Amino acid sequence: MVYPKKLETILEYYKKLPGIGEKNAERLALATLDFTTEQISEFSDALIEAKEHLRPCKICGHLTDQEICSICSDDGRNKNIICVLEDYKSVFAFEKAGNFKGVYHVLNGLISPTDGISYEDINLNSLSMRVDTLDNPELILALKSSIEGETTTLFIKKIFEDKDVLISRLSYGIPMGADIDYMDVVTLDKALDDRKKISD
Repeated sequence: MVYPKKLETILEYYKKLPGIGEKNAERLALATLDFTTEQISEFSDALIEAKEHLRPCKICGHLTDQEICSICSDDGRNKNIICVLEDYKSVFAFEKAGNFKGVYHVLNGLISPTDGISYEDINLNSLSMRVDTLDNPELILALKSSIEGETTTLFIKKIFEDKDVLISRLSYGIPMGADIDYMDVVTLDKALDDRKKISD
């Protein structure tokens, strides 16, 4: 099918989104064209505002429009229990489940030598500094079960091997290679409740 040039441009941008193929891109583009000019303008402004003002939290690395995210600034959270995640999408998944009362640490990636990503390229130094300020800390490693996830898990274990830190991981009712942010609420809750200490 040949699209008008202006429509094709919109389609190409929608296809850059994860999970969006030709048909869905067409559906989204045509639905967008049904917006009023005012709605289009508001949509555009919202995207620009988000791009300009959303940033990593200075403490945990989660996405926020403040210096410190609402989770880290919540005095009702247990700051001694830190759930370590690959990216901020996984934080949203846990928060939707609603039963975790600790805090998070977002690595913004996993160690992957084949992709040239080392421990220095992800948010690990700040994790070590956070843990040093805590009493009886527990790290819950909620990383996907993949070569990269396992490599990162082993490296984190090595960082804290001489420190008094309990390190546990989610139980694996979670499929191999599955992304945390795609897990349903029940599976996440169960994996969190049944977390296992990582053996020495």
